[in-house]
Amino acid sequence: MKNILTAPAVACCLSATINIANAQSIAVDDLKVLLGEIESVSADVVQLIVESDGGILEESNIQMYLKKPNGFYWETLSPFPELIVTNGTLLWNYQPDLDQVVIEEWDSSRSELAAQLLSGRTENLATEYSIEALTDEDVGTAEFELTPKASDSVYRTISINFQAGELDMIYLNSKNGQQTVWQFENIEHNQKLADGLFEFVPPAGIDVIENSYVQ
Repeated sequence: MKNILTAPAVACCLSATINIANAQSIAVDDLKVLLGEIESVSADVVQLIVESDGGILEESNIQMYLKKPNGFYWETLSPFPELIVTNGTLLWNYQPDLDQVVIEEWDSSRSELAAQLLSGRTENLATEYSIEALTDEDVGTAEFELTPKASDSVYRTISINFQAGELDMIYLNSKNGQQTVWQFENIEHNQKLADGLFEFVPPAGIDVIENSYVQ
């Protein structure tokens, strides 16, 4: 017996498809607006690495600064000090425990998704992710869940949460079961940050390793 798809059924399917597409478009636009309002950020970040069984593998305290379009500063204060900073041309990775800094040319496509989004690189959101928005206007929260469309993505989902219009938390759920949570505290938006903050002058006496990245 042949299955016959009736006109009302076709209309229902088309309506559902259109509604999903509209919801996706609205979610993308809303996320772009929230990210677009950010020109600079300074924040204390608590980073949690959570194992698949829910146990906390590591907790780190981090100082972050970001300045559009290319300035990014990420200093791990504890438990293991490390500094990653870029001016958009060079990237410095300073590890004081090893008395060394690694310098290489910066390629923004290799940066973490969160850094790309906060820096305003949102042009590929709709093509690379399915996005669902969950908002609660009564308490002023907005959560955006991004599901990568590419099958080879290392992430299962990425969640970006805002509280009263301010970035609150980013949650990365990897396919290997490991989860990373970035909780932003003492956050300040759009204050003036000197360009020199995103340059690094190696201390005297440390090893300087210069790497060239080949695409």
